[in-house]
Amino acid sequence: MGERTLRGARLGGQSFEDERGIEFAARQNIAYACPQGHHFEIPMSVEAEVPAVWECPRCGAEALSQSGQTREEKVEKPVRTHWDMLLERRSIPELEEILTERLELLRGGEIGPAHLHRASTKKKAKTA
Repeated sequence: MGERTLRGARLGGQSFEDERGIEFAARQNIAYACPQGHHFEIPMSVEAEVPAVWECPRCGAEALSQSGQTREEKVEKPVRTHWDMLLERRSIPELEEILTERLELLRGGEIGPAHLHRASTKKKAKTA
């Protein structure tokens, strides 16, 4: 392995590329201020869509743009529960009917966990 290493060069520490002849993209500095009083600038491309909020590099709080841009409020859908989704498919009378059917089956021992069923007379007659 020692034969393959480059002497005098740190791996990943230094680039040997030359910056001559390279044209950088047009940039702009966008100023932000966080609620803690920290002010900082972020260089961005002129073509980039500038965000109204940026995370403060010092404290991590949300810093607002100084250019007067306002944050767009996202339209949030109301949270749908299982009950809401069930009511989209069934009416209350339908649900009551299904509930009574399932309760009868459960009490009759046809559905549900085995340890909850009472030994019925039909089962005792077969085992005897």
